Amino acid sequence: MSDETTADDAFDLFDLRVEIVRSGPGQIYCGKEGDYFELRGEMLHLPEGQGFSIYSLSAVMPLLAAKQRRTHPNDWMSTDAECACPDPNCPTRLRITRIGSRRFSHADTTAVPLSGEEE
Repeated sequence: MSDETTADDAFDLFDLRVEIVRSGPGQIYCGKEGDYFELRGEMLHLPEGQGFSIYSLSAVMPLLAAKQRRTHPNDWMSTDAECACPDPNCPTRLRITRIGSRRFSHADTTAVPLSGEEE
């Protein structure tokens, strides 16, 4: 793909880190404090030898695509960074942090052409 095409169809997404943080006393049921994963583009990355609860993942999953994108400074998505663990007995939160950004090409991420482009 040419540089010109890449520049014309480029967009940026934030890389995210989702980390288990303690929010009160008690036993943690969803992993360990400090466990995390990173989302880079559409790819989820876990540190070697570490897992992440699918129930905790299901709690943050609906927020991740929005947190990857620039939002208005007054939008709650710009300021709120923690999601409760789905287990009401677990004293943790799932903290979503923007850790960097990267540029993507529309043509490299989907077969659907941009409006006005030929297929």
